[in-house]
Amino acid sequence: MKKQSLIKGSLILGITGILARFLGLFFRWPLIMLIGDEGVGYYQMSYPLYMFFIAIASGVPVAMSKMISEKNAIGDKEGIFEVVKESTYLMLLLGIGTTLILFFFANPIISFLKWNPKSYYALIGISFAPLIISLMTIYRGFFQGLQNMTPSGVSQILEQIGRVIVGVGLAILLLPKGIEYAAGGAAFGAAAGGLLGGGYLYLKYRKIKKQMGIKKVKTNTQLLTSILKISIPISIGATVGTIMSLIDSIVVPQKLLEAGLSETAATILYAQLTGKASVIVNIPLTLSMALCISLIPIIAENYILRNKKEVDKKIELSMKLSAVISLPCMLGMFFLAGPIMKLIFPGRFEGIEILRFLSLSIPFIIVTQTTTSIMQGTGHYIAPVINLFIGCLVKIVLTWILVPIPSLNIYGAVIASVGAYVVATILNLISMKVKMKTKLKFYSSFIKPAYAAILMIVSTMVAYNFLFKKTSSNSTSCLLAILLGIIIYGVSILIFRVFSMNEIKERLIKNR
Repeated sequence: MKKQSLIKGSLILGITGILARFLGLFFRWPLIMLIGDEGVGYYQMSYPLYMFFIAIASGVPVAMSKMISEKNAIGDKEGIFEVVKESTYLMLLLGIGTTLILFFFANPIISFLKWNPKSYYALIGISFAPLIISLMTIYRGFFQGLQNMTPSGVSQILEQIGRVIVGVGLAILLLPKGIEYAAGGAAFGAAAGGLLGGGYLYLKYRKIKKQMGIKKVKTNTQLLTSILKISIPISIGATVGTIMSLIDSIVVPQKLLEAGLSETAATILYAQLTGKASVIVNIPLTLSMALCISLIPIIAENYILRNKKEVDKKIELSMKLSAVISLPCMLGMFFLAGPIMKLIFPGRFEGIEILRFLSLSIPFIIVTQTTTSIMQGTGHYIAPVINLFIGCLVKIVLTWILVPIPSLNIYGAVIASVGAYVVATILNLISMKVKMKTKLKFYSSFIKPAYAAILMIVSTMVAYNFLFKKTSSNSTSCLLAILLGIIIYGVSILIFRVFSMNEIKERLIKNR
């Protein structure tokens, strides 16, 4: 199977990921129209637990991609499929166990976390997803290890299509019984999407296995030890990151009550934070995750081959891409928060200021993700875990102190999120410098993209205001202004020579 370069692989995963996110908005939009912020609040309360499972299981496909990339580099085809076999056993154990816990212990979980009892149906609905998703991630790890991101990208789109059709369909069917039942139906869409995306990946996997002439795969329990050794620190790190969302679902609604809000008002504000603002902020994070997924097997391969010069090049390129992705997205969401919310959630656009200030976290989240992947690809698993854990503690303390303040309320949670990732970013950069002797070119990696991003947002704001005066249409003005901003940003990147033409040709057109 032909390998893909870092930029090509990141672009494939990034573009398909963004398409999947937009399909996800087709899920959110009718859901908000059907059940409102209160119903979305019930749905969102169950979602962090599901994401907590995804985080626990995330170390396995990352470990797979690293080990498969290394085995592929030395031509060990049988070893590649032995990694898949041992990983499958581990993921089945995690998936089945999580599904059973969520299904049979839904009420005790809700009681312990002091959630609204109406969130029960959403928790039951989402409980079926871990089993199916656990198998799908195995095949994603396989293709990512072979440095071919196309199957993973296609599976993301298929997963969202299944989620939208089944989730929204069930929400409509169950709405007459109550918004809590509709939220439960929507939550079940995650399992349906996983089944569709996982089925596609399984067929592709069988085809590659046949092409490589592999018929019977040996059991290799030693590999299981290696998988666990790599995956556990990665899973802990991802879990710590997901705990930040879980903290919001546990602490924020309670602390909003202490700020003097009613239970309904607290649920609505929580939905605006997690069901609207966070969903929009997560769109550019799709690009950064695509970069991270592509980065780990490529860095791992060069690292095991002791090609330090190429490792340094990939680190520099990945940091530059992080800035190129994050800076325009932060500025765009900060200055166009109102138009964007009105475009995506017409008639239900409450939460504009939450989006505006939450957007400030984007560069720090993306740099944290990228630096974590760099360290994981070079075998430094523990440092990013500790750094994320410290960031998580910062979030807990700030959330606990700030949210109950009546004048801050939900904005206390936003401040806590930004503060947590600022701390994690700084600590990761220090860790890279100390452990890997990395010298970052700050001006070329961050300042030059900032120039281009500032030029973009000024042009975009001028265009939006001009178009809105002429058309009085927010949707038309917003879409055209954003399109113009993308074009200007692309040209500005070339003008400021963020990437040289030789670098673009080398990285985008040629394979490594």
